[in-house]
Amino acid sequence: MDRIDLSALDSFAAIARHGNFRRAAIERGVSPSTLSQTLRDLEARLGVRLLNRTTRSVALTEAGATLLRSLQPALGQIAAAVDEARAAQDAPSGALRINAPEPAVELVLAPMVAAFLAAYPAVRLEVISETGFVDIVAKGFDAGVRWEESLAQDMIAVPLGPPQRFVVVAAPSVVARHGAPGHPAELMDRPCLHVRFPSGAEPPWEFERAGEVVRIPPHGPLVTTSPGLLMRAALDGVGFLQTFDGAAAPHLASGRLVSVLDDWSEPFPGPLLYYPSRRHPPSALKAFIDFVQARRRAEGW
Repeated sequence: MDRIDLSALDSFAAIARHGNFRRAAIERGVSPSTLSQTLRDLEARLGVRLLNRTTRSVALTEAGATLLRSLQPALGQIAAAVDEARAAQDAPSGALRINAPEPAVELVLAPMVAAFLAAYPAVRLEVISETGFVDIVAKGFDAGVRWEESLAQDMIAVPLGPPQRFVVVAAPSVVARHGAPGHPAELMDRPCLHVRFPSGAEPPWEFERAGEVVRIPPHGPLVTTSPGLLMRAALDGVGFLQTFDGAAAPHLASGRLVSVLDDWSEPFPGPLLYYPSRRHPPSALKAFIDFVQARRRAEGW
């Protein structure tokens, strides 16, 4: 048998339920003539008459009654499945897998986790920290976090936090011993602590002031893939470190670190949550997007 359109079967059931084309058409949101044509097409596809109809009445044929008895439980199950899917959107649940680099995890995602999970207790959040850029679709992630320059153009992106800055910091003893640089180029003669990505790349330190951009390759006694080790070394007086302002903030407030070259530290957009363009995102992802946007409005960034 040819495949039958589910909506045609549902239309037949509506006519049988109401015993009237006009009332069934109102329920279906179509005209009586359209509904009548749908039924004629269905009967033609099946090769059997389902309803006997006159100008005054509609009655099931024996074949129609047999079809309806089998059809009604199936239509009920389909309706229940649709309601369950809609309820899942109303009450988000399931796993939400996010890929993000460690600085974004520590500075942006971590402060959100407790509040988000409290608001959506049926969601299981899985955050994987990776510095290198990954194909989130191929790796099975619902979303990723990166800065703007790393995003593919076919992704939808949502800001995760306010603008950020890179700051150069050091322990007071380091500044006293080596002096505070007045220009980024002077860091070339001072001990610097710098990161190496898993790919092997060691990014230059970048500075900008009044449209002038300066990039320097840092040199010094320590290079590592560990942001935690870099910060500990800076606190212990090993050298100068360029890091996110959010990571340095508590140590600057306590006086364990001081900043230099502040006039060369201009803000840039914070990280973005990005995900594939799709019409109906999973309920847990949609909930997280709504949560982030509500936080943005509340905090005014």
